[in-house]
Amino acid sequence: MTDTWIRSSIGRADQHFATRHSTKSVLVSIPHIVAGTRLLDLLPLLEADHRIQVVFTNPEADENWQATHDFLHAIDGTVLPWAQARRSHFDLVLAGSVRGLDHLAAPTLLIPHGGGFGQYRHWRPPGASTSPTQLRTGLGPDQLMHEGRVRVDTIVLVHDRERELLAEVCPQALPTALVAGDIALDRLTASLPYRDHYRHAFGAADDQQVVVVTSTWSPNSAFGRLPDLFDRVVTELPRDHYRVLAALHPQIWAHHSPWQVRAWLADALRAGLTLIPPDEGWRAALAAADHVIGDEGSVTGYGAATGASILLTHATGRPLLPGTPTGVLAERAPRWQLDQPLAPQLHAAADIRDEAGLSSLIRGLLSSRPGETGQILRRTMYRMLDLPEPTRAVPVSPVPLPAAVMS
Repeated sequence: MTDTWIRSSIGRADQHFATRHSTKSVLVSIPHIVAGTRLLDLLPLLEADHRIQVVFTNPEADENWQATHDFLHAIDGTVLPWAQARRSHFDLVLAGSVRGLDHLAAPTLLIPHGGGFGQYRHWRPPGASTSPTQLRTGLGPDQLMHEGRVRVDTIVLVHDRERELLAEVCPQALPTALVAGDIALDRLTASLPYRDHYRHAFGAADDQQVVVVTSTWSPNSAFGRLPDLFDRVVTELPRDHYRVLAALHPQIWAHHSPWQVRAWLADALRAGLTLIPPDEGWRAALAAADHVIGDEGSVTGYGAATGASILLTHATGRPLLPGTPTGVLAERAPRWQLDQPLAPQLHAAADIRDEAGLSSLIRGLLSSRPGETGQILRRTMYRMLDLPEPTRAVPVSPVPLPAAVMS
């Protein structure tokens, strides 16, 4: 992304071009696609307000990920070069990570992605196989503190247990904590009454079961460990009874490229696999799903919350934080036995789900404020903007039907 400055609706030098004057400026700082999709969930809370002007930037522009560049420009908003954003004035910054925040002098709201903070309790630096593991939660002082001060004004937490964890690992940041719940879960929940619409959009017939196969990234992920993951599933499940959808972590797309992903999955696509684009569509797929096959990533947890049965792939070996959705799934959900037929395992997983009440349990672990997140976040953002909150109802929109699927 170029550092050449552009004309901007928030730039003082360009105000003589403005149709709306005296607007409050909001910068949406998007470091990568995963954070970007979560931040876009916040923007309907600011819609239809002529007092607000929203612009975007990429604080990791120096890393020049093509996928993030494409994602930002698909939004169709003003995208400020990072050098320009650093030198501009804003009334509020919405951030998906702490990257670059030390260079922005504005009230900042930090929102997590991927099912919240604190999924993994222990971490060992790469190449240090014999050193002690370190506490790594996303809530530690290495992330939230800089030169003795908290980097952000408001840290959004999805669950009360994260507040307890924050008090343990970074008590200095506790006054900034806001338990608001999970807006991605609220939108997914709002989508469930329209399940048939999502199923039909993915090409599923009424008598087919929808199976979502999901993988996070890294060599230890489901797709990293099993290059033939999707070939196995589409080969084992009869095409006339099952519709198989693939949801890969955006980092896989960003690092390896969309062309390469499609090339790797070419045989599975020819055999009937439907590939979900990396930016949006995974929640629509989960709303349609009867079954989810996945690793210990957050999409698997969201899948459990929809009522789909869960069949886990291999154990990653990473110690998971007890009481988190991924931790509980790792303990209670069955694992795919690769040497056994797949279809019976899916149906056995459905029985386990029903007997254990796994869906309602995971929903309760994903959010402490179900259905309330939009109200809490809108109230908070308007307080930080020093504007009266609108009186109209807070929108809780179902996720869009998949705009494009690859099959």
